[in-house]
Amino acid sequence: MSDNHLRLGVNIDHVATVRNARGGSYPDPLRAAKLAEEAGADGITAHLREDRRHISDADIDGLMEVLSVPLNFEMAATPEMQRIALRHKPHAVCIVPEKREERTTEGGLEVAREENKLAHYIAPLREAGCRVSIFIAADQRQIEAAHRIGAEVIELHTGAYCDAQAEGRMDEAARELESLREMSAFAHSLGLEVHAGHGLTYDTVQPVAAFPEVRELNIGHFLIGESIFLGLTPAIAEMRRLMDEARL
Repeated sequence: MSDNHLRLGVNIDHVATVRNARGGSYPDPLRAAKLAEEAGADGITAHLREDRRHISDADIDGLMEVLSVPLNFEMAATPEMQRIALRHKPHAVCIVPEKREERTTEGGLEVAREENKLAHYIAPLREAGCRVSIFIAADQRQIEAAHRIGAEVIELHTGAYCDAQAEGRMDEAARELESLREMSAFAHSLGLEVHAGHGLTYDTVQPVAAFPEVRELNIGHFLIGESIFLGLTPAIAEMRRLMDEARL
C-alpha cells in the first residue's frame, strides 16, 4: 500500500444508537463493522461511553473477535475504561473527553492541564502494546502536551470547521481549516502521527484529506446517516473515492 494512502476508520457508534432506541439486537453494530471492512474501511472505531448509551461491552467483545482490520477503541480516561482496554488490548486506544450531558463529543481533551495525570494513565496502555491517540483541538499547546506525555498519535477535532462550513460561515470555516493545516504540520514535525475526525461529510472531507501529514480520518455519524439513503457499502465507497481524489 502506498505511503500516500489515507486510511479511513468507520465509527459504528450510531448503529448501536439506532439499536438501543428500540432495544433488542437489531441493527447489529458487528454486522455494520464487517460490511464497512468489506467496503474498504481500514479500521473500525467504537466509543464505549461510561453510560453505555450506544456501544456496549458485548459489542467490544464481539468486535475483538470478528474484525480483521484494527479496532480503534475510544474511551474516557477513567479507571474502568483503562481496565477494559488492558483486558482487550485493541490495536489503538483514543482518549477522548466525555461529559454525561453532551450529545456528542464537544471538543478536544484538555491535555496541558492534566499532563501528569494523563502521562501516568496512558503508560500501562502503551506497555500493553496499544497505540495511544489523544483527541484534541488544533491547538499548539495541547499538541505539545500530547507529545510530552508519550502519545504516539493525535486526532484533531474537525468539528468547528465542519460546523462553520455547514452553517455558511465561510470566513470562520477558512480560519478553522487553516488552523487544522498548520497544526497537522506542527504535530508531524514533532514525530506524532496525525489523524482527524468529527463531523466530516462529503462536502467537508476533501480539504482535510488533502493535508499530506494526515494519515487517517475517522468518520461515523455522517456515514451511518447516509447509509439510510444509499446503503452502507455505497456510502463508504463514495467517502473513500473523495478521500483518494483529494490525496491525488
